[in-house]
Amino acid sequence: MFIQRSPKPLAQAAPRSLTADVTAPTGQRMSKASAARPEQRRYTRVSGRTRQSHRDIPIELNPAALLPMNKETELKKAKRTPLLLLAAAACVFLVTAFMPRGLWVDGIKAVAEAAMVGALADWFAVVALFRRVPIPIVSKHTAIIPKNKHKIADNLAVFVQDKFLDVPSLVGLIQKHDPAQSITGWLTKPANTARLGDYVVKLTSGILELTDDVRIQVFIKDALRDVLAKVDLSQSMGTILDTLTKDGRHQELLDAGIEQVVALLREPQAREFIAERIVEWVKNEYPKMEMILPSAWLGEKGAEAIANAVNRMLEQISENPTHQLRQKFDDAAQKLIVKLKSDPAFLQKGEELKRYLVEGEALSTYVKDMWGELRTWLKRDLQSSDSALHARVMAMGQWVGRELAQDPALRQSLNDHLEEAARAMAPDFAQFLTRHISDTVKNWDSREMSRQIELNIGKDLQYIRINGTIVGGFIGLLLYASSRLFELLRLHMG
Repeated sequence: MFIQRSPKPLAQAAPRSLTADVTAPTGQRMSKASAARPEQRRYTRVSGRTRQSHRDIPIELNPAALLPMNKETELKKAKRTPLLLLAAAACVFLVTAFMPRGLWVDGIKAVAEAAMVGALADWFAVVALFRRVPIPIVSKHTAIIPKNKHKIADNLAVFVQDKFLDVPSLVGLIQKHDPAQSITGWLTKPANTARLGDYVVKLTSGILELTDDVRIQVFIKDALRDVLAKVDLSQSMGTILDTLTKDGRHQELLDAGIEQVVALLREPQAREFIAERIVEWVKNEYPKMEMILPSAWLGEKGAEAIANAVNRMLEQISENPTHQLRQKFDDAAQKLIVKLKSDPAFLQKGEELKRYLVEGEALSTYVKDMWGELRTWLKRDLQSSDSALHARVMAMGQWVGRELAQDPALRQSLNDHLEEAARAMAPDFAQFLTRHISDTVKNWDSREMSRQIELNIGKDLQYIRINGTIVGGFIGLLLYASSRLFELLRLHMG
């Protein structure tokens, strides 16, 4: 007896093809029938040339744009059936009221009466959800959805929070879907990492277009100033040197410096420079010696002698770990560390240097130049077909995918961290989202909200009216049959 409607997918409910009258490029009007046909091309001769014209142009319309209109139409159609059933029951009741009484006439009349009662009762129940019904006494209990908008908002928010955003639900979702395995499978595909690189490039390009250079520079400068203001330069430099001198690592720096000096002295340009300085010194200090020895020869020999002497000394230092100059270097480094950490003069110099960096214009100029160069490089790289940023993101994504694929413990660790993050963030996130849901629903217009709900579920609610009419008529038939049966039993027993 009950009528149930099987929900139809949206794609099936929407029209398969939508056409419209349009004007073709030639100025001719297209009919709906011609628009539905496949595209036809005609070639005409114009001034000795062949011109291709399009007579029929198919028009594709988006069915989603017509959804509100479709829902409105479907709701009106759905309301017709229960209304027709009510009208039919009323007509049957009126006809039987003027007919001579009899068993069948009284039975049909009883069915019609009960069907009308069921239809009207369910009509009131459905309509009272969305709008006010001006019936005395009961009207205050109508328009339930518009009047209870705030309650609906709060209850909906609480329902989402308790059933979808609670910690057990989120953790169970992570455990069910294994996001680490999904990430691994996604990153191991080169097409996906290339797509990831495209997203990062587009995002970076958008950020560069939207950012204000002056504000970025001010932000970087303020951040550097905050860092410098909290740093004791003298103490920090002393700590750095102290770290470098541990295990003789500063001697490696000395060896590197010696290698550079030796390599420099082997260069012809360096020897020419030394020779020129010797000739200049001889001319200034001993002008008469130039009359005895040629200055060019003297400079060349002197430069060679000095370079060889320095080379021999540096080689001795390099080959002898206990050379006295190495010890001198150790002592000098230790003294400098002590002074940097405790000498008031060095501490004062450190504060002056920090004040100069924080308050001077040098930092602003440096930040401006640095950001300008970085921005220019990023723009050039992002516009390039072989972007370094894109390649780096792809390589990083593929590396992460390989590492996750090869290490089950790493995947489990990632899932564990995601679960911990869900446990830590779920309460705050749920509170934020539920508050957003509640505030959004409360800000809706009551009548518009009620109308939207009716458009979406009103069609299904009409089946309540249909079933109410049918069930009412069936119950009326049962009651009439029962009453007649009781009368027959009473007559028989009497």
